[in-house]
Amino acid sequence: MTPPAGTATNRSRRLIVGNWKMNLTHADTVGYLQKLARGLPARYYHNVEVVVLPPFTAIRSAQTMVLSDGFMMTYGAQDVSQHESGAYTGEVSGAMLAELRCRYVVVGHSERRQHHHEDDTVVNAKVRAALAHGIPPILCVGEGLEVRDADSHIGHCTAQLTAALEKVIPEEAATVVVAYEPVWAIGTGRVAGPSEAQEVCAALRTTLGELYGQTVAGAVRVLYGGSVKSDNIGEIVAERDIDGALIGGASIDPDEFAKLCAIAAGGSLR
Repeated sequence: MTPPAGTATNRSRRLIVGNWKMNLTHADTVGYLQKLARGLPARYYHNVEVVVLPPFTAIRSAQTMVLSDGFMMTYGAQDVSQHESGAYTGEVSGAMLAELRCRYVVVGHSERRQHHHEDDTVVNAKVRAALAHGIPPILCVGEGLEVRDADSHIGHCTAQLTAALEKVIPEEAATVVVAYEPVWAIGTGRVAGPSEAQEVCAALRTTLGELYGQTVAGAVRVLYGGSVKSDNIGEIVAERDIDGALIGGASIDPDEFAKLCAIAAGGSLR
């Protein structure tokens, strides 16, 4: 039986999200989820919520596997349109994702900001589009190397967060997942040290408190993303304000992803 989606009030259950990006077909997805289900024993799901984000073409396959076969992981989408419907060739609306019962959707990923020129206004519109259909957005914020070197990363990330949540009410904000992804650490093999990641994640939680109060700030799950692997996930999620991780390349391999999830849950795979 698929467990309920982790609520923002349950920070004790870590959230591990595998973003496959433009990898794996719908047929690959079937085999991947079968292997992940075999590789990650049910006992780990008490401590970790496991989410995969396939390409749009494979979401239906993930839905069938998870809902029909009773797999304990869940699934979501990598992006959502800011528009409800209309002449927007190639885009996918929140209503379409909701019909597929997506549990989460990524919004504001650095690759969307860079390659598709999505600014804070577009990211805010996408956050609100997801929330309008009851899908918690995984809101990504992060700085480039030049911002980090200028020691402006805290202000940069908190400004992105504030802009993305404009006109979002507290009840909605409590369902948002925030993912800190330093752009300089994505796919580079470099990773922010645990204390560096904690510094930014703590600042993001402080900003949430300033915007919505401590109840919401203490409930929202904050993730770290950027070259996360099984050999560093343990020390990352041990930090006080880091509730899980947004995984890129390491999530493509179901064996590595299962190992990573087990470690995040406080265990290991032999």
